[in-house]
Formats: sequence, structure tokens, C-alpha cells
Amino acid sequence: MSETVAPFVDSRTYARRWWTLGVLCLSLVLIGLDNTVLNVALPTIQRTFHASASDLQWMVDAYVLVFAGLLLTMGALGDRFGRARALQAGLLIFAAASLTAPLATSIGHLIAVRVAMGVGGALIMPSTLSVIANVFPKAERGKAITVWAGVSGIGIGLGPLVGGLLIQNFDWSAIFLLNVPIAAVALLLGWFLVPESRDPSGARLDLPGAVLSIGAVGALVYGIIEAPVDGWTDPLILACFGAALVLGLAFAWRETHTHAPMLDLSLFRSRRFTAGAGGIALTFFAMFGMIFGLTQYLQFVLGKTALEAGALMLALAVGMPIGARISLKAVEHFGTNKTMAGGLVLVALLLLSLTRWTPSMDALVVSGTLFFFALAMANVMAPGTGAVMGAVPEAKAGVGSAMNDLLRQLGGALGVAVIGSVINTVYRDRMTDAVAGLPPAAAAAAHDSVGAAVTIGNQVGGPAGQALAGVARAGFVDALGAAALLAAGVAVLTAAFVARVMPARAPEAEPEGASPTTRADRPTLAPGR
Repeated sequence: MSETVAPFVDSRTYARRWWTLGVLCLSLVLIGLDNTVLNVALPTIQRTFHASASDLQWMVDAYVLVFAGLLLTMGALGDRFGRARALQAGLLIFAAASLTAPLATSIGHLIAVRVAMGVGGALIMPSTLSVIANVFPKAERGKAITVWAGVSGIGIGLGPLVGGLLIQNFDWSAIFLLNVPIAAVALLLGWFLVPESRDPSGARLDLPGAVLSIGAVGALVYGIIEAPVDGWTDPLILACFGAALVLGLAFAWRETHTHAPMLDLSLFRSRRFTAGAGGIALTFFAMFGMIFGLTQYLQFVLGKTALEAGALMLALAVGMPIGARISLKAVEHFGTNKTMAGGLVLVALLLLSLTRWTPSMDALVVSGTLFFFALAMANVMAPGTGAVMGAVPEAKAGVGSAMNDLLRQLGGALGVAVIGSVINTVYRDRMTDAVAGLPPAAAAAAHDSVGAAVTIGNQVGGPAGQALAGVARAGFVDALGAAALLAAGVAVLTAAFVARVMPARAPEAEPEGASPTTRADRPTLAPGR
């Protein structure tokens, strides 16, 4: 793939690059916050709309499915028509969808709102990282991506706390309306501070490739989401995985037989790209899967309220930017491979510590573990993202960013599915004898959910109720430990892969302090507004 470049970046764009980064980070916080703030409101939404468990699942999963399926296409659209335009369009769609949520009269309307938000998110997320790649010179790009990676975890960590505060003081619609002022500020500031940039080649969008990528990713994500419910060998799930494989192969064939591919598959020949992308995907596998289990542990085993659980998980938001900053110095001294591998080994050790947890673990230990978990994660995410983006031609930064984001989403979705399945399987095994004397409906509920078992135990009362709740809590802790062992094993194998495949340094380094007016490797920045 050839890359057409302009001889320089205008001095005005360069001078306000850090302000630009601030706007991009604000947009990124919006996405991260929305991913977790909804979970706290689900019980309230269920009561308001008399929603089924399947309805609630699709409120979460509809967003993930649309977001992941459209990422590559939206990244390519940003490269073709302008990344700032893509960011602005995404913020508008996201805000407009959020604004209609309080008007909902059914759970179907809210699911449709989440679908629209998924479209907006797919425009926003790759635009933030691709603009960074086109505004910052290589000497500063690592620092900017480190800030981006650190901020990406802040919204995730803040979500449960913010959601708890909103639900405690307002109704469920507040979690949607929260998005509107954030998006409005990002839109206003972005109009003045985010410069337009695009692929200067002017190549047309690869429509067949876009359709195939949407189909392949959509089928894969749907199968991953539904597998824990329907079973991994269910005919529909196997059909989804088969369709994803066929469409994925067709996409690969298309991209290697067209003059203007949407995704240049030769990127995977780069060890930095492959190791960075693989490390990020498998790290998100461990992180999202364990957060899924820890939220239940905090509320159902330790008995914390949603607000208290959110406050404890704030440690994630604090640890992520600190860890990202540490990663800068670590990469400088030890190289990308050792920094990422070291972060993954620390992730594995922290996960192994979960096998020693009890149903009465001190909350400070939990919060401290989450803080160091975020610290370790950031030492994988920031260098890994930098490696991926460093291997992608700047003219294709949108697609490169989308690929980075897609692998995060796929890793996270697979983590929730696989680790969630392990937790459910071990928990049910521990509960088989404990529910034998209950009425059929109560037995089925307690056998499937630690939350239901604790509630039923409280309703039964007395020694029998206490015994049921105690067995449920202990069974869930055992299940969490088994899942942690699996996640730790994945982290160790990923560490070995990164240490072996990832080069310690980038093949070329731009001298510190390189002037933007002397660079000859920059894509076209469109005229300012």
C-alpha cells in the first residue's frame, strides 16, 4: 500500500495539539463511561419496563454487536471522508440517541437507542486514535497514545460509581441524559480544536470488503454473546461461528485481490502490529471477564450496594492513567516487549491472588487488587496501542485505530463469555446439593444465580436460609477462583508470546523535538473550518 503525504503540518495545528488531545480524551471518556454506567441501572430498568432477563441482556449486547461490527467500516469512512467529521457525526448520533431514551415507552425502544449509540460509538472510537496519529509527530506520539490509553480506562472505572450516584438521586433516564452535556462540550470544542485529516489518496471505500467485515464480525460477536446461554455446541451458535469463518475468509480474499483494500492484511506480517494487537486482545479477555465476576462478588458475596461497589471499583480509574505514565519510562528503559510481558505477568500474579479470596474478604484488599490490576493493564495497553499504530501508515490511521479497537472488543466479549461460562459452571456444580430441598422454582433460581440464592436464603431465614446463602457465597468464590486461574493462564501465555514476537524498539525513531514543519511523512490535513 502506498502512502501519499504532505510536506508539513501547519504550525497552528501543531501548537494546539495537546488541546486537541484533551477533546479526544473527553470523547473517549464518554464511550468508556457508557459501557459500565448502564449495568448499575439494569435492575431499575427491569422494574420500570417489566423487562425479561433476555431483554436486559440485549440492552447491553445490542450496543456491543453494532459497535464491534461497524468499527472497521467506520474507521475506513473516517479515512476517506475525514476523521474530524466522523468524530462529530458520532458525537451527534450518540447524543441524539441518548436524548430520546427518556421518551421510551417500552424496552424495545431502549434497545433501539442502544443500537443507535453503537453506531455513534463506532464512529467516535477509531476517530480519536487516528486523529492523534495525524496531529502528533512521532517523537511525541508515544506520550499522546499513553494519555489516550490511560484515559480509556477512566470512564470504565468511573461508570459504576457515577451510575450508582445517578440511580440513588434520580431515575434510570439520568444515565442516558448524562451523555448529552459531555457530547455537547466535545462537539463544541472539537469544532475549533480538532483538525480535519483524511487519506490523501482519495481511494473509494471498499464496499464489498465493508459488507463482508460487518457480516463476519457480527456473526462472530453474536455467537460469542449467545454461546454461554444456548451452549457452545448449539446448532445456531455453531452456524454463527461457521458463517464468521466463511465471511472472514471471503473478506481476506477480497482484501488481497483489490487495488484499494479497506484493511491491508500485510500489516499482520509486522511483528509489532501482530504482537501489539494480540497482546491487547488477550489482555482485554482477562480484564473484561474478571470485571464481570468481580461486580457480582462485590454486591452478592460481600453485600455491597451498587454505589459502594462502584466506589471500590474507582481504583480502576485511578490506576489506569498512573500505569500508563509508568509505561512510558518502562518502554524507554526496557523496551516494548519486556514492558508488555512484565505487565502481563503482574496481571497473572494478581489473578492468582483471587484464588485466596474468601466470602468475607476485606474491601480494601479488593480495591487495592483492582488498583494494581489497572496499573499492570496499562503497561500492556499503552505500549501495545503504540506498537499497533506505529506499524500502520498514517494515511490509514482510521482503519488501524479501528482494528485496535475491534480486537479490544472481541477480546472483551470473548472474556465475558468464556470466563462467565466457567464461573456459572463451577457455581452450579457447588450448588447442586444445597438446593435439593427447595421448591423447584426456587431451586432453579438459586442454582443459576448467586444473587438469587442469597435473596432466597434471606427469605427462608433461620439456620437453613443462612446455610443456603453461605454455600452460595462460598460456591461463587470457588467459581471466581477457577475463572481467575484460566485468565491467569491466558495472561502468562500472552506474556510469552509478546516477549518472543514483539521487537524491543520501533524500527525507526524520530529525533526528539523534530519540528512539524520539516516532516516529510505526514498525510494531508484538510483546511480548517
